[in-house]
Amino acid sequence: MLEALQKVDGEALRRWAGVCVDGLTSRCEDINRLNVFPVPDSDTGTNLLFTMRAAAESAESADGSVADVAAALARGAVAGARGNSGVILSQVLRGIADVARLGHLDATSVRAALDQAAVLATDAISIPVEGTIVTVLRHAAAAAGACPRDTDLAGVVSAAAAGAVDALARTPSQLAELGRAGVVDAGGLGLVVILDALVGVITGVTPDRSGLALVAQVEVHPDAHRDRSDQDRHHRDHHDCQGGHVAQDAQHTLDYEVMYLVADTDETRIAVLRTRLGEVGDSVIVVGDGDGSWSVHVHCHDAGAAVEAGLAAGRVHGIRIDCFALDLVRGDTGSAMSVPGRRCVLAVVSGDGAAELFASEGAEVLRSDEQVTPEVLLDAIRRLSCTEVLVMPNGALPAQELLTVGALAREDHRSVLLLPTSSMVQGLAALAVHDTRRPAVDDGFAMSEAAASTRWGSVRVAEERSLTLMGTCEAGDGLGLIGHEVVVIAGDAADAGRRLLDQVLGVGGELVTLLLGAKATDELANALADHVAHRHPGVEVLVYPGGQDTDLVQVGVE
Repeated sequence: MLEALQKVDGEALRRWAGVCVDGLTSRCEDINRLNVFPVPDSDTGTNLLFTMRAAAESAESADGSVADVAAALARGAVAGARGNSGVILSQVLRGIADVARLGHLDATSVRAALDQAAVLATDAISIPVEGTIVTVLRHAAAAAGACPRDTDLAGVVSAAAAGAVDALARTPSQLAELGRAGVVDAGGLGLVVILDALVGVITGVTPDRSGLALVAQVEVHPDAHRDRSDQDRHHRDHHDCQGGHVAQDAQHTLDYEVMYLVADTDETRIAVLRTRLGEVGDSVIVVGDGDGSWSVHVHCHDAGAAVEAGLAAGRVHGIRIDCFALDLVRGDTGSAMSVPGRRCVLAVVSGDGAAELFASEGAEVLRSDEQVTPEVLLDAIRRLSCTEVLVMPNGALPAQELLTVGALAREDHRSVLLLPTSSMVQGLAALAVHDTRRPAVDDGFAMSEAAASTRWGSVRVAEERSLTLMGTCEAGDGLGLIGHEVVVIAGDAADAGRRLLDQVLGVGGELVTLLLGAKATDELANALADHVAHRHPGVEVLVYPGGQDTDLVQVGVE
């Protein structure tokens, strides 16, 4: 048997994160099947796995110190948190990071870390409910704290895991929804997996939980039903007072789960945000990573109001909106055209050449030669005969309109993911890594990452005299843009294109994609390709006819 660790260093912490990912992967479906609270949407295991995987990937680039690895785990978990359970998991890692700043994690500091995690998780929740992952976390911390002072690290983490198991077994008697379903809390089981992984890393032996009872016939204490009913009435009354549109059936549900990240803010503005979210919804959780970034979670009827509250608090990014209430109300009555399990990619494109190019790569195409409105995009999504839709807007609509489209599209019993493609060349990069064999969330992540890593620009000809950030241009001048900003003004399009290429390739690149517009000549295409070959040897150039009217050439660099 391996000798138990007396302290956790950075490498052991990183190894623990990997073991957590493996453990959650193997138990993901078990955890999903237990998911009945707060919404029975069978995704708790998936959310925990996604969150832990984001944390582990963040820690890969950290240096070897325990403080830096722990901080990276917390940052990654907060940034990648999914669902209530994922946000709570991020606070477990935040608690460890707060204590690891001292430079070590031994028996004493691990107790402190679990205590800190329990405090952070409890404080993050708008209305704490017994019988959830937070309850299990609190009892795990208490069990670790009850160990004699001379207990070694292995004893402390083993006691914490055992305390979590005991608390998990009691969750059906604490929470009415669990008692009626006869199951333990899904998030609590996930926490047991995570603590058992820590025991395995420290002692070399992972506890055998094959006999762990996940289903139990219990008699729920009447007070549990009454307390929950009173709480539901409180929420209904509260939302009615706020003018919210609350379902009038016995099972109170909300339509959307909204999550996003907030940066460039402070504690005061976050406190205001938490209050405002409590007015527009419930299941409010607002947590920080200890390094200036905050993760926000809320269930609500008005997704736009939840996002607007965040915009008032700071810089909002990483917005996710999922719809679940209509699925619960309607049952399995999705679109008649839906084919379960089929995934489609919908690309918004301009130009005959671009339409053929995207279609040849397997994408469904929505032409944007004329202006695309939110209604047109929504109709195109609804006409697709698939339950999973990845949408590449390619810059056709602003972010706020896309949020509305996404929220409405999810009402039709389908999963819709909007990818951050701001141009057709970014869309092509995303489409190149599309793989239907992966889960939709992983496929969307890989495509989003490919799009985000593609620098893009465009070459245009000025139609009139105007003022830009680079100065005044005259009609007929060649313009080079990076994103939406003019960075080059030249005498003609070819010169503007060459100078633009030098800028976007100045920080590196292996592949340049040139998507030629309707008015681009062969001479222009050849001039730009030759420039790359002579000035940037080793960089591959792909040239495609796009046929778009707005850009003479779109440029993508990977």
